[in-house]
Amino acid sequence: MLAPLAPNRAEASAATIPVRHFDAAAPRRLARALADLGEGLRRWRLAAALARLDIRNRYRGSVLGPIWLTLSTAVMLGALGYLYSMLFQLPVGEYLPWLGVSLILWNVIAVSVGDACACLTAAEAVIRQLPLPHTVHALRCVMRNALVAAHNLPLIAVVFLLFGVSPGWSALLILPGLGLFALNVFAASLLLGMLCARFRDIGPIVTSIMQIAFFVTPVIWKPELLRPESRPWLPLNPFYALMETVRGPLLEGGGSPWIWAAALFWTAVHCGVCFAFFVRFRGRVAFWV
Repeated sequence: MLAPLAPNRAEASAATIPVRHFDAAAPRRLARALADLGEGLRRWRLAAALARLDIRNRYRGSVLGPIWLTLSTAVMLGALGYLYSMLFQLPVGEYLPWLGVSLILWNVIAVSVGDACACLTAAEAVIRQLPLPHTVHALRCVMRNALVAAHNLPLIAVVFLLFGVSPGWSALLILPGLGLFALNVFAASLLLGMLCARFRDIGPIVTSIMQIAFFVTPVIWKPELLRPESRPWLPLNPFYALMETVRGPLLEGGGSPWIWAAALFWTAVHCGVCFAFFVRFRGRVAFWV
């Protein structure tokens, strides 16, 4: 009587591999989105390493590297500060610290939004070839822009020293303000990253919107130049509310509670829309990029 044949090695190894079942009728989008967020946040070291690699590759062959950003911002700050202080008839010592904080914060917002539009499309090869959480690419965008901003933020301290501005202990309130900045950049990276991956026309539209937002947001001009009846409507501008969470503690002794409430409200709306979109369309990103 013949002995039964032993299973081959391929069949034995295949038996030990867990099989993942996917039911199209019950895709469990929420569970998969939460798992993506959790796994991506646990891999923050990978995102930080990729962000440092992006900065190194961007300035490869340059002598000064990212210091060029600091020098260009300093030159623009000096030129615009003296020009607009004369146009608005404001003392240079009062206007230049305001412009320095405003211009640097707006550069962080504008660069982050532009980078968020290409967050997922720039990682097309990785998304299609590796089972990496999409959250890693959003964290990579946040950390990359944080490294870029770190080269310009010391300019604020230089301007404050030149004009004798001392924010005091209220400057510690910039920490939750910077946390709101990071949270909004993270949400924008996922939301705009998916939208721009699906509709490639969204990127130029966002660029045009940011150009308009620059002029309607108090960056160059101060809110005191508006009519008194128009100032209460400023918190309806989400860019103004977010900027004031950092600019207020540095220049105005902490900022108004209404500003913080508006910033928290707009951040909650932004994150809510982002999460809803991420839950619904996360599984399609690999086909969109």
